[in-house]
Amino acid sequence: MTTDGPPTPPSRPVETVREIRISGKTIWQAIGAVIATLVVIWMLFKASNLVGMLVLSFFFSLALQPAVNRLHVRRGWKRGAAVGMVYLAGFVFVVFLVAVLLPAIVTVARAIGANASEWVDQASQWAQDTFNWTPPSVDVSNAADTVETDVSDWALNAFGTIVGIATTGLGMVFSLATIAMFTFYLTADAPRIQRAVLSLFDENTQLRVGWAWDEAVKQTGGYFYSRTILMVINGLGFFFTMVLVGMPVGLAVGLAVFGAFVSVFIPAVGTYIGGAIPVLVTLAIQGLIPALVVLGYVLVYQQVENYWLSPKISANTMSLNGGVAFGAALAGGAIAGPMGAFMSLPVAALIAAILSNYAATHEVVYVSPYADDLPEEVAEAIEDTSGAE
Repeated sequence: MTTDGPPTPPSRPVETVREIRISGKTIWQAIGAVIATLVVIWMLFKASNLVGMLVLSFFFSLALQPAVNRLHVRRGWKRGAAVGMVYLAGFVFVVFLVAVLLPAIVTVARAIGANASEWVDQASQWAQDTFNWTPPSVDVSNAADTVETDVSDWALNAFGTIVGIATTGLGMVFSLATIAMFTFYLTADAPRIQRAVLSLFDENTQLRVGWAWDEAVKQTGGYFYSRTILMVINGLGFFFTMVLVGMPVGLAVGLAVFGAFVSVFIPAVGTYIGGAIPVLVTLAIQGLIPALVVLGYVLVYQQVENYWLSPKISANTMSLNGGVAFGAALAGGAIAGPMGAFMSLPVAALIAAILSNYAATHEVVYVSPYADDLPEEVAEAIEDTSGAE
């Protein structure tokens, strides 16, 4: 016969005390790492302008490489000569823009100067007839005398203003020259630079970084390629529409180039700015009906571009959801201003491509009854269930 004794208390785990010793060498190494990090951050902050120019140069290099690679591989050109040819084409395009836009600006200024008094009278009459409100009188004919009176005060500070403008202009020219030089070397030596960077990583990482690098070239170059085609199509449509409504040919060319460039290359708001300026100028010079015709072209073309041209042209270059593109433009503008908004779309497309290629994905087994591509048998089952209820 056995008797149950008191329960045996559970045995306590043996507590082990680990002593961590930090040597003086480790402490000094940690302090040195912190100081080195702070020094690097301070140097980057001091050289933020240079770092920004390097980033822009690398971005422009990615955009130029498809054209340079085509000339180098298919035509047998040296990479330096190919980059020089692309630079020459860009320079000719910029000269063309300046030569076209300056006369257009002068024409618009002359038209405003010649018709300002009449426009003010018409606006006053319209406000009085529509709202029974008489705006304060504006004597446009005496505007020159008023401006002349104020010129003497402005002239006192004219020298300082001119010096400031000249200094700003020289700084801008220096920045543009620096970006152009860095872009040239990054594009001409792109394969060598890529190999030097990849040599710092192991084989698996090299495959990932190399694919991301080549995808960046494809997305950025494809972005500019597709945007340029759309700009040419939109510019031709703008030109023929404005000539049709009676705008002078020289002015129509300038407005067409401006409207097409702004609407295509400035994300989100560029469409409205690029369409509004030609419509307003046409309204001021030709009248209401021609302006409505130009406005009709803008509205129709945007639908054609959004639903047919852009998907066709950008199918093999850059695919990006409209909402993502709009958000990327806003984020890029908030981070780096207009240039950030300009660069945001190819960067967003690159990030989306990397995520789609490397992010872990699983087969979707759930079928929503609200999906557009429901299998026939699933749709029938849902209808039967709804009818039974």
